[in-house]
Amino acid sequence: MSGGLRVPETVGGARILAFGDYQPARVVTNDDLAAAVDTNDEWIRSRVGIAERRIAGDDEGIVELGVHAGGKALAGSGLDPSDIDLVILATCSAETPMPAHAAIVAHRLGIHAPGAFDLNAACAGFCYALGTASAAIRSGTARNVLVIGSEKMSQWIDWTDRSTCIIFADGAGAAVVTASETPGIGPVVWGSAGDQSDKIAIADRHSFIRQEGQAVFRWATSAIAPVALEACERAGVRPEELAAVVPHQANLRIIEAIARKVKATNAVVADDIVHSGNTSGASIPLAMSRMIERGDVPSGAPALLVGFGAGLAYAAQVIQIP
Repeated sequence: MSGGLRVPETVGGARILAFGDYQPARVVTNDDLAAAVDTNDEWIRSRVGIAERRIAGDDEGIVELGVHAGGKALAGSGLDPSDIDLVILATCSAETPMPAHAAIVAHRLGIHAPGAFDLNAACAGFCYALGTASAAIRSGTARNVLVIGSEKMSQWIDWTDRSTCIIFADGAGAAVVTASETPGIGPVVWGSAGDQSDKIAIADRHSFIRQEGQAVFRWATSAIAPVALEACERAGVRPEELAAVVPHQANLRIIEAIARKVKATNAVVADDIVHSGNTSGASIPLAMSRMIERGDVPSGAPALLVGFGAGLAYAAQVIQIP
């Protein structure tokens, strides 16, 4: 053997063809929660900005949610299931660790024999998965990638704990990514603060999610804006050129604080949390998909995606809106 290993020819970049989203039918309002725990509508709105959230039924897990969102994104992309050769499912709420739920979603969507794996970076999961998809395409490892964020957070909530039951919800969002001579996904800026990993955690398989809300709030409002600005700089996009800023929908006060510090003066800032709650790794594609569907943002314009949460993991990238 001589000359080293053969590697695929690389492509210039990757771009998103379409987004898709799905939410369960059941709506749980703040008044509904107030009937079960010591809280009220004003208290919830003033602290996290949520008015209502969607909760999945017993027959809906992360696979079913992901199939709905993934199918919608695939239909919008104009591609056939046979064109997809990699499926990445970002989730932190799986009830079982194996098999990979991505493979099951792919099978149900009629995608034959793709690479398929689950990715857990909690609320930053979609941005991690999108960065991974872009890298796979640019390296020649994949041609078309279906990236899904799907979460059923309700199965990990103690519904008597008002610090968490008012926040988390269920849903899914997805994007189809393809090769492009002109890059439509900027470099991902990612990292973690493992020394603070105990701030949001599930202790074991018999436990519920717990978080230190104030500690997470302080970290997110101080540490995330510089990451977002670095993603803009690395993509060659000035904040004032952004048409949209889509942070993880963790808390409306956090979203507003990040947006102020980024100074994207001409951007629409996603506030999907008001009616969707915190859907962890699904929140960014879910919010982006709904913004596009409503006509809030123009096709071809740049949008900033910013994920952050348990880990404490974070990631950001600028995309071209499909």
